[in-house]
Amino acid sequence: MLTALLSVSDKTGVVEFARQLHGLGARLLSTGGTAKLLADAQLPVTEVAEHTGFPEMLDGRVKTLHPKIHGGLLARRDVPEHVAALEAHGIATIDLLVVNLYPFEATVAKPGCTLEDAIENIDIGGPAMVRSAAKNWKDVAVLTDASQYPQVLEELRAHGAVSSTTRFALAVAAFNRISNYDAAISDYLSSLQPDGTRSAFPAQANGRFVKLQDLRYGENPHQAAAFYRDLHPAPGSLVTARQLQGKELSYNNIADADAAWECVKSFDADDAPAACVIVKHANPCGVALGANAAEAYAKAFKTDSTSAYGGIIAFNCTLDAAGAELVAKQFVEVLIAPGYTPEALAIFAAKKNARVLEIALPPGGASPWQRGRNAQDAKRVGSGLLIQTADDHEIARADLKVVTKLAPTPAQVDDLLFAWKVAKYVKSNAIVYCGGGMTLGVGAGQMSRVDSSRIASIKAENAGLSLRGSAVASDAFFPFRDGLDVVIDAGAACVIQPGGSMRDDEVIAAADERGIAMVFTGVRHFRH
Repeated sequence: MLTALLSVSDKTGVVEFARQLHGLGARLLSTGGTAKLLADAQLPVTEVAEHTGFPEMLDGRVKTLHPKIHGGLLARRDVPEHVAALEAHGIATIDLLVVNLYPFEATVAKPGCTLEDAIENIDIGGPAMVRSAAKNWKDVAVLTDASQYPQVLEELRAHGAVSSTTRFALAVAAFNRISNYDAAISDYLSSLQPDGTRSAFPAQANGRFVKLQDLRYGENPHQAAAFYRDLHPAPGSLVTARQLQGKELSYNNIADADAAWECVKSFDADDAPAACVIVKHANPCGVALGANAAEAYAKAFKTDSTSAYGGIIAFNCTLDAAGAELVAKQFVEVLIAPGYTPEALAIFAAKKNARVLEIALPPGGASPWQRGRNAQDAKRVGSGLLIQTADDHEIARADLKVVTKLAPTPAQVDDLLFAWKVAKYVKSNAIVYCGGGMTLGVGAGQMSRVDSSRIASIKAENAGLSLRGSAVASDAFFPFRDGLDVVIDAGAACVIQPGGSMRDDEVIAAADERGIAMVFTGVRHFRH
C-alpha cells in the first residue's frame, strides 16, 4: 500500500488530490490543519502524532521532526540494512510527500511585517521533510506545488507508481524551492538595519532566476549563453513575451528587444495613441509618436532608414494591417507589440524568419506602461556585481526649470519632454534631436558630448531631415559651451539637460547669447 504524507500551508486542491489518492488505495498521513481539513471531508486520515506516538509540541514547531517520519522518507528500499533497521524500529516507509512551506515570502512582503512575524513564518519541519524525500527520490515522490498534482495522479492511475523520470524532476523542483525559500530568508534578515528598517541592498544578495531557454550562442558565436527570468517576473516585461512566429531568439535579439520594449512602453495614451521605437545595437535609431501604428512607424523609420535595416521594432499599441504592411517592406529581426490584428499576423506569416513577439499589458492602473520594470538593475564587474535601483525617474512639466531669458513654448516643451524620454534609453554620451513627435538625429555612445552632438546632426543630414527649430536632449550636462554651440549651429531652438556643471553659468550665458530656450531637469540619465 502506498503511504502519502500531506502537510501544506497552501491548501489549494489538496482535498481533491487526497480523495483521488484514497481512491487509488493510498494510506493518508497528515498534520494539524491539513489533517482536520481532510477529516472534515470524510477522508480516512491518520494524524502524524498518532503515527509517531509523540505529540505535537511547542505550538506546532515540533511535529514531523521524528525518526518515524524521516526514517520512512530516507530509507533506501534497495539497501537491506535500511530495510532491516525500519523493521527493527517499527518504521513504515512513506512513498509520497506533499508539502508546501509556511508563506515566508508573502509575509515579509506585507508593509507592516515585523521581525517576529517573519521569524514565525520560517518553516523548519517542512524543508527538512522535503530535503529528505528529495534526497531519496528513487523511492519517494515529493510534491511542493499544487500544479504537480495532476501528473502524479495520472501516472498512479496508469501504472500504479510515479515514474523515475518524474520523481527526479520533482526532486529537482523541490531542491529549487528550498533554495529559493532559504534565499528569501537570507535576503530579508540580512537587509534589516539596527533601527528596524530594511535596506534595499541586503548584506548578501541571493539571485533567483529560472532558465527559459538555452541560446545558440552568446554575444558572439564562440560564446555559450542561456536566457533566464526572475523567479517572479513583473507583468509586461520582456520575459513574459509570447513568440508567435519566427526563428529562435538570439542573445543579441533579446538584449535589443529589451531596449526597444523598455523605451516604447515609457510612452502612453497621454503622449499619443501610438508610439514606435526602432533599435539597432542597443540604441534607439528612430522613435516617434503617431495617431496610429502606421504613422508612428513611418516617422520613426525616417530618422535613420539605414540603421533600421535588420532592426528591432516595438509598438505600444495593437499592430494593425496598415502598420504591418509598412513594417513588412523592411528586413525586421524582431517585432514586438501588445497585440496584433489577424490581418497583421497574416501579413507577417509570409516572413517566416521574422520573430514576432506579443507582450500582454499589465492589468489595471491608469498607466500600464510605467509598470513591468525591474526594481533593481545589475551589472557584472569581474568577480563582483554592481546593483542599483532602477532608473525610473519621470519628469513632468512642473519639474522643468527654465534657466534662460527665453522660455520654451508649450509645443517646444512637448518636444523637449519627448526628447528627454528617448535620451534616457540612448547609450551615453547621448544627444537626441527631436521635433513634431519624432527623433531627427541620435548621437550615442561617444567619449565626448561634443562628438555625440556632431554625430547626431550628421545622422539627421544623411536622413534628409532639417534640424531647424528642433528640440535637443542631453542625458547629462554640457561640461562646456562647445557642445551647445554645435547643436545650435545645427538648428536647435531649445535644449533640455540636467544641469549641475561647474560651468552652468557659462552654458546658460551661451544659450542666451544664441537666443535659444533651455530647461534643466536636475536629473541625469547615464546609460553605460
